[in-house]
Amino acid sequence: MSSSSGQSAGHDLSFKILLIGDSGVGKSSLLVSFISNSVEDLSPTIGVDFKIKVFTVGGKRLKLTIWDTAGQEKFRTLTSSYYRKAQGIILVYDVTRRDTFTNLSEVWAKEVELYSTNQDCMKMLVGNKVDRDSERVVSKEEGLALARELGSLFLECSAKTREKVDQCFKELALKIMEVPSLLEEGSTVKRNILKQKQEPQAQQHGGCCS
Repeated sequence: MSSSSGQSAGHDLSFKILLIGDSGVGKSSLLVSFISNSVEDLSPTIGVDFKIKVFTVGGKRLKLTIWDTAGQEKFRTLTSSYYRKAQGIILVYDVTRRDTFTNLSEVWAKEVELYSTNQDCMKMLVGNKVDRDSERVVSKEEGLALARELGSLFLECSAKTREKVDQCFKELALKIMEVPSLLEEGSTVKRNILKQKQEPQAQQHGGCCS
């Protein structure tokens, strides 16, 4: 297990994001591409790794702690505890390998259902390796259909060329920010949202009798 924190600046919100999917689909490459804006050839993750990135989106300073889980069966038992309190989950498949796509609904989505402790947790389905479009065996339409079935966001990207990698994490973060129950306890943003929701209710109940 390791962590990297390139920025030490303060933040408004902190989110825990999980990357899950079969081994070799490019989860670690997506993470490194997002964290360091570079692309590296990586060996398979052993157990669980995590990295931290602080950035601004939607006018808020966010701290993402992104957990990269091993896709191999032998490490599966290590990962159940890491689903706990995750506000966002990215389910990754390789558009050139149908088995990795099939396993999202047959294996990984079931794990999310079993282990996720946040009922409102936001999910995003990501088809990686679109730079190898000539080898594609899973169509974009199939990806969209599965995303609808799972009630998740959908995006295709390439960790190798960095196409839409930033968009993947930022779109998910923006969606999490729309769900008050997922916002960090005690954060200034959550207090403000709750305050705004309570004020109109207070006005509705005040000075009026039915």
